[in-house]
Amino acid sequence: MASIDLQPGEQLIQKCRRHWIYLYPLLALELLALFVPLVILFVFINPFDEPGPLEWTALAATLLWSGFWGVRAYFVWYRYQNDLWLITDQRLIDSQRKHWFHQELASADLVDVQDTSVSRSGLLRTALNYGDLMCQTAGQQLNFILSGIPKPVDVLTTLDRARDHARRDARRDV
Repeated sequence: MASIDLQPGEQLIQKCRRHWIYLYPLLALELLALFVPLVILFVFINPFDEPGPLEWTALAATLLWSGFWGVRAYFVWYRYQNDLWLITDQRLIDSQRKHWFHQELASADLVDVQDTSVSRSGLLRTALNYGDLMCQTAGQQLNFILSGIPKPVDVLTTLDRARDHARRDARRDV
C-alpha cells in the first residue's frame, strides 16, 4: 500500500475502505475463471498417456488463460487494498491506486466540509450495514463520496466530531 504523507502534527483518526462485499465475490469469480479450465483440462487428459500435440496446445492455452485471470485477480485485490479514505484531525483524504503507476489523491480541510449525508438503500446494504457517505466541501473538489464503506453512520459521526473539533481550533487561532 502506498504511504500517504500526513502534515506535521496531523493525526490519523480513521481509515476507511470499501466493504468486503466489493472484494470477495469479484475475487471469487476471478479465481473461478482461473482454476476451472485447469481442472477441466486435467480431468480430460490422461496422465498415463504420452501427451500429443493437441494436449500440449490445450495445456499451453490453459496456462495462458490462467495467467491472465491470475493477474486480473491480483489487480482486483490491489485496487481494493489501495482505495482508501482517511479522516485525520485536519483533513479528509481520498487516495486511489488502480495499478503501480497510477495514483489519484485528493484532500479537503475539515473546516471546508459543509454538508454530510449517508445513503444506504437496499436489502443487502441494510443487512450488511454498508453505504455511501457524501461530503460537500467548499474546496476545489466539491464532493467527496466515500462509497460502499462499512458502518457509514459511525464514520459520519467520527467525521462530524473531527470537523467540529477542527472548527473550534480554527476559531481559537483567529
